[in-house]
Amino acid sequence: MTDFPGSPDSAARERDAAESASAFAHPAVAPDRTAAYGDHPDQVVDFYAPRDGRTGAPLVVLLHGGAWRSPYDRAHVSPLADFLARRGFAVANVEYRRGGDDIPRQRAGAEPGAGSTGPVAGRWPETFDDVAAALDAMPALASRELPGADVRRIVVSGHSAGGHLALWAAARHVLPEGSPWRLPAPPSLRGVVALAPIADFATAVGLGVCGGAVTQLLGGEAGSVLGGDAGSVLGGDAGSALGGDAVAVERAAHADPGVLLPTGIATAIVHGVEDIVVPPAVSEAYVDAAARSGETVGLTLLGGVGHFPLIDPSADACAVVAEELAQLAW
Repeated sequence: MTDFPGSPDSAARERDAAESASAFAHPAVAPDRTAAYGDHPDQVVDFYAPRDGRTGAPLVVLLHGGAWRSPYDRAHVSPLADFLARRGFAVANVEYRRGGDDIPRQRAGAEPGAGSTGPVAGRWPETFDDVAAALDAMPALASRELPGADVRRIVVSGHSAGGHLALWAAARHVLPEGSPWRLPAPPSLRGVVALAPIADFATAVGLGVCGGAVTQLLGGEAGSVLGGDAGSVLGGDAGSALGGDAVAVERAAHADPGVLLPTGIATAIVHGVEDIVVPPAVSEAYVDAAARSGETVGLTLLGGVGHFPLIDPSADACAVVAEELAQLAW
């Protein structure tokens, strides 16, 4: 599953395979409503109403993972969306544009990450365009599609690469000046619950998370999109981790949650101790960076749990996720 230093032993890989099989064994759950937030086929949101019919339910905006790569879409977290709806939440399961076989490289002459033979991770800038657009449109969309949802109580959550996007969505007001996604004020969120997120790019790159996905996400010509002195924002560690690639370093200043701090938004992270896909060190690095910025981020480490139980309704870890969401939403 990964190629980070100190690769997991066979027992860890077997655990990961079993957990993955369990999480992906659930059939997709059809939404109650689907609405578009743009013209592209991937610019859609699936809505799930609270199953008990309550009104005034807090809204969980869910961002799926899959290393920002096209083979993984929102369907694989639809069982989680249904699980949360059965817990009394309104849920918005967001799709967004991801990297695929049609973009074998993000920039002329740039090859996919080391050891990666699959689709390139992410689309720059479309992945970020979409998440920003979906969150900006969410209050109006949810009010129309789920009249029972309370759009004054929105919690953003995401798993893995989606956890990265959830943290990023809550940090748009601290993006560098000139960023096309920057907000003039903090977003109206009750908080963020990030599940095994790719939360700190320097650490993730150093550990080879998801076959070089972070480096792939950041590839490409940036001059027309970004501005400012990104290198001074990131500092030496991230620049070194990205191999001194000027484009990647510049873009990371606009995309790396680990440097977009403090946010002032209540943030909690749930991570499995046995995660070999996104090791908990990635979340720990983010929590440490937040502390250095003067902000406290809650970190719940679940023993005996890997990457996928956090989105598996049949796993006990999923109940922990629901409780973390409830603590921020209610």
